[in-house]
Amino acid sequence: MGRYGVGAILFPVEGNRFPLSTLVVNVLGSIAMGVLYVIIVEKSLLPGQWRELLMIGFLGAFTTYSTFSLDALALWQNGHLALALFYVVLTLLLCLGGTLAGLALTRLI
Repeated sequence: MGRYGVGAILFPVEGNRFPLSTLVVNVLGSIAMGVLYVIIVEKSLLPGQWRELLMIGFLGAFTTYSTFSLDALALWQNGHLALALFYVVLTLLLCLGGTLAGLALTRLI
């Protein structure tokens, strides 16, 4: 529901071939993972049980590696190899960067 809601709100009609809603959801989830890691694991501001609920449960359901994989494969199979490779590299860089940013910014608080 959360993933669908973000996609529907930010991109009500995604007429382009680039899976922007999947990218945005995965980057937002990566940022949230960094934030929650600091809050729950490093600073112990929430009980450990929240790790399973929020980090594994909610963020695991919110983000989507399977849709990312299917989107990249669809781009490739439809003859958009360069766009598929761009999508894969962009997703990896932005998600890793998002997690690092979430970690760093939350550590400042």
